[in-house]
Amino acid sequence: MASSPKSDTKKIDAKPGNGGELHQTASTPDTRITTNHGTPVSDNQNSLKAGTRGPTLLEDFVLREKIQHFDHERIPERIVHARGSAAHGFFELTESLAEFSRAKILTEVGVKTEVFTRFSTVAGGAGSVDTPRDVRGFAVKFYTKEGNWDLVGNNIPVFFIQDAIKFPDLIHAVKMEADRGYPQAASAHDTFWDFVGLMPESTHMIMWAMSDRTIPRSLRMIEGFGVNTFRLLNDDDEPTFVKFHWRPKLGTQSTCWDEAVKIAGADPDYHRRDLFEAIEKGDFPEWEFGVQLLSQKEADALPFDILDATKVIPEELVPIRVIGRMVLNRNPDNFFAETEQSAFLPTNMPPGIDVSEDPLLQGRLFSYQDTQLSRLGTVNFHQLPINRAKGCPFQNFQRDGQMQTQVFKGRANYEPNSLAQAGEDGGPREDPTGGFRTTAVPVEAQKVRLRSESFADHYSHARLFFRSQSEIEQAHLASALVFELSKVSLEHVRNRVMANLLNVDETLAQRVAEGLAMKLPKAADAAVEAIDMEPSPALRIVGKYPETLKGRSVGILVSDGADGALVTAVKSSVEGEGGTVKIVAPKIGGVKLKDGKLLKADGQLAGTPSVIFDAVAIILSEEGCAMLMKEGAAIDFTKDAFAHLKAIGYSPEAKPLLDKAGVEPDDGIVALGKAKDAFLAPARTRQWAREPSVRILA
Repeated sequence: MASSPKSDTKKIDAKPGNGGELHQTASTPDTRITTNHGTPVSDNQNSLKAGTRGPTLLEDFVLREKIQHFDHERIPERIVHARGSAAHGFFELTESLAEFSRAKILTEVGVKTEVFTRFSTVAGGAGSVDTPRDVRGFAVKFYTKEGNWDLVGNNIPVFFIQDAIKFPDLIHAVKMEADRGYPQAASAHDTFWDFVGLMPESTHMIMWAMSDRTIPRSLRMIEGFGVNTFRLLNDDDEPTFVKFHWRPKLGTQSTCWDEAVKIAGADPDYHRRDLFEAIEKGDFPEWEFGVQLLSQKEADALPFDILDATKVIPEELVPIRVIGRMVLNRNPDNFFAETEQSAFLPTNMPPGIDVSEDPLLQGRLFSYQDTQLSRLGTVNFHQLPINRAKGCPFQNFQRDGQMQTQVFKGRANYEPNSLAQAGEDGGPREDPTGGFRTTAVPVEAQKVRLRSESFADHYSHARLFFRSQSEIEQAHLASALVFELSKVSLEHVRNRVMANLLNVDETLAQRVAEGLAMKLPKAADAAVEAIDMEPSPALRIVGKYPETLKGRSVGILVSDGADGALVTAVKSSVEGEGGTVKIVAPKIGGVKLKDGKLLKADGQLAGTPSVIFDAVAIILSEEGCAMLMKEGAAIDFTKDAFAHLKAIGYSPEAKPLLDKAGVEPDDGIVALGKAKDAFLAPARTRQWAREPSVRILA
């Protein structure tokens, strides 16, 4: 038998007709392609056939395995939160809660715990866009020393419903309508508003959903909330109610509605790309972790029930106590294996953290486990690397099942057992002292299907939220309601929603009615009359942006003959403050500057509109400006930046383009070349005072 050529020198000729035109160098044993069971593959380009033009043979197990695996690459997507983006990072405790909890994750100051955090939209499918008006999921998996802790929440602190039994109805209503399969990733349709109009308990959440918080600028700029009320247990098993909060160091920032719509067309992956690129370049997103703590006595003294997930505890009543921080510093290596296969369960809690009797949370404790079994196809989904406990061993007597990857040794697969007395491994044992213990809450009562009377006030917190907003945010909220209800074809549904709004705020209801050119109906009957609570400025966004460009992006539109020194000056000053700069040119190859040097472009004008930036600078030559005044994309670039309340810096030669785009002078329109801060200051935020001149709001 002839000896085989050495694997590191063998050449494979790819001749015409055999699948390629390249010469391949055969892999070494350490890098060669194999089947899933380790058999080396000699040819990954051609299936096994009976002759070069004959039928493919059934015996080709390499082909069958490859195709079969491909056919099963997609698993059932999440019914909600299907479109997600995620990152790895760490959590660091900065203040101990040992007085309230025995959980090590909340008591060991300075310890860094690995986390995996997934953000998502709720209503759309996995292939929908990033920027619809929607709630954002905010789920954090802490790999603690005492097992995984999954804090599964949203960027909104309240929810649509009070009892989990209504969750399937809510999601059926907000998803695509059953007969037509649209709209995708949108709540502006009949079935959603029909449902919430019949569920007054949803009114508070509707205020949040129609606010600017559901069209965020970036996933790095959203708050996170545990939504439900949980309990902490200390070493003496004394309980304390707790609400969990995440606050972004970059501030809570939003887009304009028109801007969000246009971003969806310009870059459907806008949020995913923004998160990934920020981490790749070392601008690691960071959040403060805070808690609101209440004793039973303090909870009982509130004018609402903290077990009701449609209520918020104003910070002015119970301040948020910052006890830690989370930093996301590593992108997933594989989207499917990590982001898609990650499974979050509210039942994952270390000793010292416990649930409450919140009926929405009680249903979630069952639902999440059940849905992961459906999606991932096996009771052993906890063994997937992204879901596996990392801070501690996991061991029990659960055995076998589909896709079991652990190899258990010994005879003990039951407990109690006495095998240790015979010198064998008897396996793990329960820990009455350090193990998970549940709060001892009296539960003696009759079995009923009723809501607590303390859950009956459906409008006071909605009123609190609306009246706590700035005038700008109130106008945005009213306009969002007008837009959504204008997509509702059933007049009685629009009337019912407005009847509910009358219980929130009469001026709000009137603005919506005028925006729809409809007559206001009479107010809906309320189970409990709404009360006026003290406004909570903490619920606002506008006016709270950090005074920095960190985390923000500036686009510089340039043309041939532009002043390179001015481009460099703007770029340096923005980057010096932590901002990101991208050069936009008519052609992707870039432009030749006034001094003859080539300036490469990061994006082509037609595919890089101003909607993806926080501020823009337009630096042109006279000839370049004349050319771009004939280009619709350049006019839209400028006009949209103005309409979306962004700062615009411009070279003198670019002024005619601004005039043609209808840009009117204000504090955010800055001639470049002046003091550096003349452009930087307005670029740090939006020009809210401009809004009345660019759009009519409700």
